[in-house]
Amino acid sequence: MAVTLEPCNHTGRTGPCAEAIVQAGVAKVVYANADPNPEAAGGAEYLRNHGVEVRHVPYPVPALEPWLTAVRNRRVSVTAKFAATLDGFTAAPDGTSQWITGEMARSWVHADRSRCDAIIVGTGTALADNPSLTARREDGSLYENQPRRVVVGKRKVPEGNLKRLGFEQYATPQEALDELWATGARHVIVEGGATLMRSVFELGVVDAVQAYVAPMLLGAGRGIVDGPLAGTLADAERYELDNIVAAGDDVLIQLRRKDD
Repeated sequence: MAVTLEPCNHTGRTGPCAEAIVQAGVAKVVYANADPNPEAAGGAEYLRNHGVEVRHVPYPVPALEPWLTAVRNRRVSVTAKFAATLDGFTAAPDGTSQWITGEMARSWVHADRSRCDAIIVGTGTALADNPSLTARREDGSLYENQPRRVVVGKRKVPEGNLKRLGFEQYATPQEALDELWATGARHVIVEGGATLMRSVFELGVVDAVQAYVAPMLLGAGRGIVDGPLAGTLADAERYELDNIVAAGDDVLIQLRRKDD
């Protein structure tokens, strides 16, 4: 048996995976990632003690990384996602932003939404764009898994897509993240706007960045964040390059938090 995560050794909604593997008569297990959850870890040792050959072959599994990060940090894993022009603007001076990126990039965003637990936007974005925050296929149909829709800010959100679809509102980013963790969320995507983006970066909780860069120039407009995050280069928070891939005419730059 080859698995991405070390078989668990605890009883939750189901019994221990390690025990089920032994009962099934599996002779050898190869796993890619050790379980960082102290309540569930120990499956490899249990298997060895019951005569199963076990090998740990470290191998990155991108789909598992947000969950691993969340469990290690005991908080939700946060991905900051934005689409910007080549010169770093998310909207033109008149506020227009649809569409900076092309169809392929937008379809990737919706696929990512279907794999996360929640989408978070600020009240400014909710009021200006009236977003649905759903995960949709190219034909407009909804993915089976839909993220929770979260708005951060104190301003009242009027009737619109969010109200019709159901949403949660919290006064601050920290309040939202704490409640999401407590209620089972492990990976959230922050989609803006600029005030919320600055807040989550200032909290130091952004574990990954998805930057969709479009081949266009504006020269002026609305930025990714609405104020400085550092006064000098030495104080800037740096991220490690994870991947760069073309999405039609756009480019997706994926970054991860730089280890200390």
